[in-house]
This record gives sequence, structure tokens and C-alpha cells, in this order.
Amino acid sequence: MKKLGQRVLLAVAFGVICYVALTVYADAARLKAKLAEFNYWLVLPALGLAALNYVVRFLKWHYYLGRLEAQVPPAESLLVFLAGFVLTVTPGKLGEVVKSYLLREVRGIPMARTAPIVVAERVTDLIALILLTLVGVFTYRAGVFGILIAVGLVALFLLFIAWRRLALATLRLVARLPLIRRVGHKLEEAHASMAVLVQPAPLLVATVLSTLAWFCECVGFFLIVGGFPGAFASLHTATFIYASMTIAGALSFLPGGLGVTEAGMTGLLARLGRGIDGAVAVGATFVTRLCTLWFAVLVGFVALLWLRRRSGKELNEAVEG
Repeated sequence: MKKLGQRVLLAVAFGVICYVALTVYADAARLKAKLAEFNYWLVLPALGLAALNYVVRFLKWHYYLGRLEAQVPPAESLLVFLAGFVLTVTPGKLGEVVKSYLLREVRGIPMARTAPIVVAERVTDLIALILLTLVGVFTYRAGVFGILIAVGLVALFLLFIAWRRLALATLRLVARLPLIRRVGHKLEEAHASMAVLVQPAPLLVATVLSTLAWFCECVGFFLIVGGFPGAFASLHTATFIYASMTIAGALSFLPGGLGVTEAGMTGLLARLGRGIDGAVAVGATFVTRLCTLWFAVLVGFVALLWLRRRSGKELNEAVEG
């Protein structure tokens, strides 16, 4: 747990630097005044919508486990899923592969079999966010370049997995690399799992669930913006801003998209909203990230501690690695 805590603390420190920079941009005194006017009761539905996001994404995670015939009791599966949130503040959220590590420790399921689920989650999340961004990309003529990059990455990934001969040849070549050689034999097993997860039916189911999940957080963002007196951004606008900046944060490959997501949300809110100056935009962004990113990290820590207590000493050693 010590090493895990250190990694999260580093991300927190980076986040503090980003937030201090935005505070300076907004003018600390004005930002303080605007935050004092905010209707903090709206934090409760925003947190509820974030929690609903987690529930829907858990359904996707458990559905994926079923597709791979990995038998995990729902309650335990939920704890493992939520525990992965502790590493949400990693590049592209790929630190959530700790979920596969935990499954290996508590259920003996090989990581090569379930690690592709984390990648499939990110791919379907990206597809969902692209769909949500499309509600405003043509209206506001913004974010087109980012959308094209995201679509291109998804298309290349799906093509690579579907083209079995090319994928296996590439994986065998990669398996010869010194740093990969030790686990190279597991790459083909991971490809087999991924091929199952991106078949049309599971891809469609997972994308629908992802779209519903991320729309919940878009609605939470909409409510938070409206909590500042005189500020307004339509649900259409809020969905576009939240989805497009979540994509930007993911493509930046910075931990949790820190800095990029916040700066983008602030800029687009000030540009597309009504009655929103720099201080309000920064305040709304701060509250939103508290209710989404940092709330997820907190939930992850609680779930990991709970799972650790249930599973005993062997899990303690696992999370130290």
C-alpha cells in the first residue's frame, strides 16, 4: 500500500500545481468569491451521478468477465472493479490493470486473460465519448482534430485485433524484445481474450453502457455549472465540453488528464457558456473534477482497503508490488 500511496500522492502533487496555475489565471480573490456563491447542495446529485457512472461501468466490467468465462462473484467483482479507481490518476487510466492483478491474487485467474478487459474498457469509453462529443462538434466547430485522432486510434486498434495474422506476427516480434521476453508467451493469450471482447455484440453492448455512464457525468457537470449564480451552459453544451475534454485528457496521456482536461474545460466554458467569466469557469471545473476524478480515487482506496481486509495477507503483498 505504501508504494501505491506514493504514486497517488505524486499525482495529487501534480494536480495541485495545475490547480494553483488555474487559480492564478482566474485571480484568487475572484475565484474565492465565486466559490462562496456556489450552491453546494448540487454536489450531492453530482456525486450521485458519478456513482451511477461507476455502477454502469461495473456492469460492463462484469459483462466482460462473463464473456471470458471468468467466474467471479458479483460482490467480489464489484470490489475489484472499484479498487482499480485508485489508479485512475495514471496515464490513460491504464494503471487500472491492477484489477487483473487483484483477480489473480483472489481468484487465481491469469492476468493475460483479464488484462485485455482494461484495454477494451478504455476503447469503448473512447468510442462513447466520441459519440457524446458529436452532439456539439459541428455546432461549435471545435474539437474536430481531437475527434479525428480518437477515431483513427480506435479504427487502427480494432483493425489490428481483427487482422489475426498481422496481430500474431507483431506480437511474436515484440515478444523477442529483452524487456518483454519474460511475458512474451502470454501475449497471444491476451490477444485471444481481446478478440472475444471486440466482437460486434460485446462491442455494441459495452459502448451503449459506456455512453450511458459518461452521459451521467456530463449531466453532473451541467448541474455544477448551473450552481453558480447567473452562469448557464445548456446540457448540449455541457455534454460537448465534458466529453471532448475527457478525450483530450486521455489523449494527452498525462495522469488523469490533469492540466489538459482542466484547462480545456475552463476555456470552453468561458467561450461557450453564458454569464461565465474566468473565475466561474475555473470554479466549475474544480468542483467537477472533485466530484468525478478525485471522488473516484477516494472510492478506489476504500474498495481496495475493504478487499485487502477480506482477502488477507497475500493481497497485502500484491498491492505492494
